[in-house]
Order: sequence, then C-alpha cells, then structure tokens
Amino acid sequence: MELAVLGATGGIGRHLVAHALADGHRVTAAVRDPARLPVRHDRLTVVRADALDPASLEPVIDGADAVLSGIGQAGRTDPLKPASTSARAAAAAMTAVGVRRILVVSAAPLNRAGTGQPFLAAKVFGPLLWAALRDVYTDLAAMEGVLAESDLDWTAVRPPRLTDRPGSGRYRHAVETGPAGVTVPRADVARAMLDLVTDRASFRHAVGVSS
Repeated sequence: MELAVLGATGGIGRHLVAHALADGHRVTAAVRDPARLPVRHDRLTVVRADALDPASLEPVIDGADAVLSGIGQAGRTDPLKPASTSARAAAAAMTAVGVRRILVVSAAPLNRAGTGQPFLAAKVFGPLLWAALRDVYTDLAAMEGVLAESDLDWTAVRPPRLTDRPGSGRYRHAVETGPAGVTVPRADVARAMLDLVTDRASFRHAVGVSS
C-alpha cells in the first residue's frame, strides 16, 4: 500500500514507519524536522510538513491508501491541542484529495464506562487519570469527535500505559471495549494500527489495544 504517516518522529510514529517498510509498503513520512528521522529506504519519502495545517498535508496525503497518525497530546497545557488540531487538518486534507482511511492514537481512559478493562483500570486509575490529565483526554476526545463527525473511514486506537519495551508483535484488541491489559509497548501499538488498516470491522470505531 501507499501509506502516509503523520508524527513520524514520535514514539509510535517511528515504529509505524519501521513496520510499514518491513511489511513492504511505500511510506510518505510527514515531519517538521527531517533530521529527526535518520531512516533511509527506497520506499520511504520524508517530507517536511506541518501536521496542523491542511494545505501542508495535502501533498503528503494525496495518493495514499491510508493515513496513520502517531500524533497525540504533547502536554497538559499545550495551547496547540495537537491531537484534535491535527485531526481537523488531516480530515480537511483527506477530503480535499479524496483519501478516506485514517487511523489515530487515542487512549484507554476514553472508554469512560470501563467496559472490557481490568477493574482497577476502569474504576480506580481511569477516574484518577481523568482528574490529573483532563486537558490531555479532552483533546483526545475532541480528536475522536472530529473523526466521528466526518465521513472518513476512521479508527481510533486506545492503548493503556505505553512502554518502550521491545515489541513482541502480539497484542489483544477489541472493538468499542477494553483494552484488556494495563500496558503495551509503543511498537505493538504501531503493529496493531498497521494490521487494522484493512480491517473493515474497525472502520468508524474505537479499538482497545493492549498486551
């Protein structure tokens, strides 16, 4: 496939690039600073672009079979609201160039009901995280809302606590519930996103993903 990766230098984005290339796909990586993505491959094109600007994203996305975004909230007080702002930019650019499939990274606490999650995660840690990181999760909820209001074929992947452990290539996932575990390596989130690109059961749904 032809894949466009946004946030390609981030913790999940760099794994998206690596997995996609290993799978044999062609990748266009959108980055603010190409020097931060020191990967060279004949199926990789690195483009300097602003993921918060639709006009900047159009040439990155044009011709892609799918867009995968590793962009999330940078911090509790980030005025740019990168998750929701990048979703609006991507949706506008995709509509302009006729691309429909997008996958984004959200977070397990967006499953406010806690269905399919361990008891402590759902009833104790989830509410505590919302209290401490409300601005972060509000931005992610706005991101999901932007996609839900669009006519795109979107999937929001909701992992629990992310780690930098080596990926195993194995993960659990469930549509509109979970995640079942409490941690997951960033590499395995990227693996799940790529596996879900063609999974029509995940279209226009949130998917819990964990180890």
